[in-house]
Amino acid sequence: MRTRVLIAGLAAFGLVAGCAPAQNTPAASGGDEKSGTVRVWLFDEANRAPKEAAVKEAIAEFKAAHSGVEVDVQWIPVEGRADKFSGAFNDPGSAPDVAEFGNTDVSSYAATGALADLTGDLSSWKENSDLLPAVLDTAKSGGKTYGLPWFTGVRALYYRTDIFTELGLKPPATLAELTETARTIRAKKPELYGISVGGKYTYAMLPFLWANGGEIAKQDGDKWKSTVDSEQAKAGVAAYANLLKADICPPEQCANLTGTQSITAFAGGKAGMSIGGDFNRKAVEAGQVKGKYGIIPLPGTEAGKVAPAFAGGNLLGVFNATKRKSLAIEFIELLGGAKYQEKMYTGMGNLPTLGSVQKKVAASDPSVKAFVDTLTAGTKFVPATAAWSKIDAQNVLPTAIQQIATGGKDTNAALATAAAEMNKAFG
Repeated sequence: MRTRVLIAGLAAFGLVAGCAPAQNTPAASGGDEKSGTVRVWLFDEANRAPKEAAVKEAIAEFKAAHSGVEVDVQWIPVEGRADKFSGAFNDPGSAPDVAEFGNTDVSSYAATGALADLTGDLSSWKENSDLLPAVLDTAKSGGKTYGLPWFTGVRALYYRTDIFTELGLKPPATLAELTETARTIRAKKPELYGISVGGKYTYAMLPFLWANGGEIAKQDGDKWKSTVDSEQAKAGVAAYANLLKADICPPEQCANLTGTQSITAFAGGKAGMSIGGDFNRKAVEAGQVKGKYGIIPLPGTEAGKVAPAFAGGNLLGVFNATKRKSLAIEFIELLGGAKYQEKMYTGMGNLPTLGSVQKKVAASDPSVKAFVDTLTAGTKFVPATAAWSKIDAQNVLPTAIQQIATGGKDTNAALATAAAEMNKAFG
């Protein structure tokens, strides 16, 4: 789901939680009328005004270039998106022409056959070469592209500059240093978490798994198999779970924290560090630590390395049932182009998916640099299969993290169970 709205823990990503897969029904064939109303679904926001202003400007530009065309935007509540999309999948007559959706939902949505394959259309888009390849990969399922990446979201390390100065600390250069730094902060300032992270914060854990050489799952042909019980993955998960300890972030307080709650604790002045997204900056700026924090890429296992981050974000896609396919594609290419990506960044803080726009906003806003550097270093994504939505909804990985953190199971047992549950979902 949208990294800014939910994440992701999301997302992402958070957010980024996927909607339950809709029923697999044949997609209705559409048409290519050149006039009429293009129906658009976009996600609602807590503060929708800047987003709505950018969208209205894009609509005015689009209408000026297309006589006899109207654009009707319906704002979809995030919490009710599953039912809304499921209804459109099962009743093509109720489907919009264009829709915004989270990149973790791509595979489950594509499996319904309701989304248009945009591979050819985007390959010929004039701004296609400016799309970061790793971000474009998040729009793919089965080798086909089902959406134009509208914005992306990655996480980095937030830290309290005032506390680091007071304690004579330097920003950690490795994940091991991060753990020791967090332990030092907790020891010298026991009223604080050394780092605020949570057992329900999957997208903060994954960089630890990936940095240690682990993967969530491997694909063999059309089959997926969990690899969270590999030695590399176990080392990464254990390193993350070790942050949820009494001498850093006590499990009785932190085992149930989500991504939003983790960054809220940091913004409220209750932690020396936290792992948060570009989409969290406004919340941090509005908190007690305004002017007293810095952001660096989350370090890897070696100095000079960046831990791979989860690439959350949202896409603009087209429904197969549209009767105005060309208009729908032209509209998403306008709204998802450089001009309006920059306006969405200015209004909402959304990190652009186009490299040239990223460089431009980073030059004007130094706080964006850590996130751009993280993207440049390379990101990772969840398994591109509809089964991931089920695994995510069942909290398979958060349960394992919590079990390890609280001592309910050791790392081997917790991840063996998680792998078995994942493989059952993969089928």
